[in-house]
Amino acid sequence: MLGRALLIWLAMMVLAVLNGAFREAKLRPRLGEQKAHVASTIILCGLILALTWLTLSWIGPQTMTEASWVGTGWLGLTVSFEFLAGHYLFKNPWEKILADYNLAKGRVWPIVLLTTLLAPILVTLAATRATPFVCSPLIG
Repeated sequence: MLGRALLIWLAMMVLAVLNGAFREAKLRPRLGEQKAHVASTIILCGLILALTWLTLSWIGPQTMTEASWVGTGWLGLTVSFEFLAGHYLFKNPWEKILADYNLAKGRVWPIVLLTTLLAPILVTLAATRATPFVCSPLIG
């Protein structure tokens, strides 16, 4: 289960980087910095939820606790990636990275982190309430 969860997280990071490139190339010139940031956040949250929906049964958590651990792992990896790759690979100064956590200034990046943490739980809850034709990780 852990290896599969890690593979899906890597796919999330690819989606996040592509989303960031899309934001800078297409959204920012049309919407401006702040609106592009918000739009990009919404897009990325949707991508995370969709990817989780499509792959959680493959990852294979058998309980809500295991689904919670998947989300917690994804969150830890994401924050680590944000700070380490953001600074050392993408050359962003620490101040810029930390600024994305300032909700008071309209920076909504923490919503992505919350979505990453909760996506496995939300998908598990939704799947257990879905039609019998939907494969759920908690339904045999």
